[in-house]
Amino acid sequence: MNVRFTDEEAQALRAQAAAEDRSMQDVARAAVREYIERHSHHDRVAEALAILGPRNKDLLRRLGAA
Repeated sequence: MNVRFTDEEAQALRAQAAAEDRSMQDVARAAVREYIERHSHHDRVAEALAILGPRNKDLLRRLGAA
């Protein structure tokens, strides 16, 4: 897999890697992991709300009014 960055993205990645004393590859891989974790968490929360929301509609309404 090859990823092509704009000049600005590559420079920012290079600067971040230098600031952390890590390789550009390590910083990019960490960014991808963080992105995936953040989005998978969002999907799990949405799924839970889709199930629990209707079951607890009255409770949620009361909490919203409090």
